[in-house]
Amino acid sequence: MLKDVYKEAEARMKGAIQALEEDLSGIRTGRATPALVERLLVEYYGTPTPLIQLASISVPDPRALLIRPFDASSLKAIERAILASELGLNPNNDGKAIRLNLPPLTQERRQELVKVVNNRLEEARVAARNVRRDSIRDLREFEQEKLISEDDLKRGEDELQKITDRYIDEINATGERKEKEILEF
Repeated sequence: MLKDVYKEAEARMKGAIQALEEDLSGIRTGRATPALVERLLVEYYGTPTPLIQLASISVPDPRALLIRPFDASSLKAIERAILASELGLNPNNDGKAIRLNLPPLTQERRQELVKVVNNRLEEARVAARNVRRDSIRDLREFEQEKLISEDDLKRGEDELQKITDRYIDEINATGERKEKEILEF
């Protein structure tokens, strides 16, 4: 029974880390990467659709992205979505594709991005702690229903704390990597 609680807690914490990594992939660094725009929602026939489903995204050089829509009529909608996003990029539309040139990041912009990363890291830490709280609540209910002993409860709480600490360390390491990537010239 305790092992089931641990497994569920670990699975949920892994999910929090995966969500964090997806989130951080969309934060701009000095290099161009399709992850910057692939989850950008484009209004396509009245439905918000991720850009990755509407176009192929390539990286012709380290500071540029090339977006080729599968349907030429979606070009304007993609352009509007890029302009409305918080990326701060100006799309160049040639009628067939959109080219995004990524200017070098200023030191000020890098610091802003680091703050955004730190906010996302804190959200992920809170998510991990919430999983721990929920799991401990489950263990306490098991103890009240006499399914586990008081000693098992204490051992379970200690084990959940160790699991939480391990995942928070992983979250911090992910954040440090991203911060280093952003601050790299």
